[in-house]
Amino acid sequence: MNEVHNGLEGIVAAETRLSMVDGERGELVIGGYAVEELASWGFEDVASLLWGLAGFEGKPAVCALPPHTLQLLRDVAPKRVPVMDALRMAAGTLSAEDDADAARMLAGSFPVIVAAYWRLLHGVEPLAPRAELGIAANYLYLLTGREPHAELVRGLETYLNTVVDHGLNASTFTARVVASTGSDFVSAIVGAVGALKGPLHGGAPGPALDMVFEIGEASRAEGVLRAKIAAGERLMGFGHRVYKVRDPRADVLAAAAERMFTRAGDMSLYNLARDVEATALRLLEEHKPGRKLQTNVEFYTALLLHGLGLEVPLFTPTFAVARVVGWLAHAFEQRRVGRIIRPQSVYVGERHGAAAAYAG
Repeated sequence: MNEVHNGLEGIVAAETRLSMVDGERGELVIGGYAVEELASWGFEDVASLLWGLAGFEGKPAVCALPPHTLQLLRDVAPKRVPVMDALRMAAGTLSAEDDADAARMLAGSFPVIVAAYWRLLHGVEPLAPRAELGIAANYLYLLTGREPHAELVRGLETYLNTVVDHGLNASTFTARVVASTGSDFVSAIVGAVGALKGPLHGGAPGPALDMVFEIGEASRAEGVLRAKIAAGERLMGFGHRVYKVRDPRADVLAAAAERMFTRAGDMSLYNLARDVEATALRLLEEHKPGRKLQTNVEFYTALLLHGLGLEVPLFTPTFAVARVVGWLAHAFEQRRVGRIIRPQSVYVGERHGAAAAYAG
């Protein structure tokens, strides 16, 4: 009998130079650097690092959308489809002559697609990207129509760097599977977006901040959190399937949030979030000793993105603006392997007629 690993858990399916996740030690290495070291880099430089390791020399830059892509967004905006659905549909309208062209176009189009659709949803005309602005600054400008504060740009870049790649997760594996067939990179990335949409993968950081808003003031934190634990509710923003100790991305985003809120934000919200975090960690250790339920990336993602002025429906699409760079790096890396990903399955159905003879 063949051993079945449902979900392929524990199966090594690829060698990669792009990122390493060590959940037991709470480490994330991206392109040979600890995630903490990459926090201060420009996002384009992180992208160039990953693409170079995968065999492609280049940097992403925002680019204007083809007319037919923009028209699709105009057509679906009155139907109020979710932003991730609009991103998936719009990405599928893009085309390129080769992998290199596709990589530059996809990474440069994602922030423009998301911002254009968001503006259309709110009855405002999309803006053209500005060549003198980087991806993070352009994204904020395209959303708001205002040149963003430098500290907001720095905060967003830190976030993009932190989530650009994270091992062989479901969406990254999807991109590699599609690329392994020899299909085009646009198809690989559309598949990855579809995987990220799933609530078991992309999830939503919003509920972590909803809990902070529900508490409202630090004096209420213990009572509200104790009631949630007693009712068997999960405290959103705490615990992670992979990280058995503190999620290193949470530390990076915590520092980024402190800097951003101190210099260009609402410190009362930041201080409340820190009080809620401290109380939650204390109560989790009290009620679930030894479980090591630490703050995860969702908690500070929600706080940071809210501080940037982004609404919850933009949280996962903004994640995709970063992760598309990692997906593309993995697609390049898989191309170099030159072998289709084709696992086995074990048949557990019945055998009838002539097929029954093979069972003997």
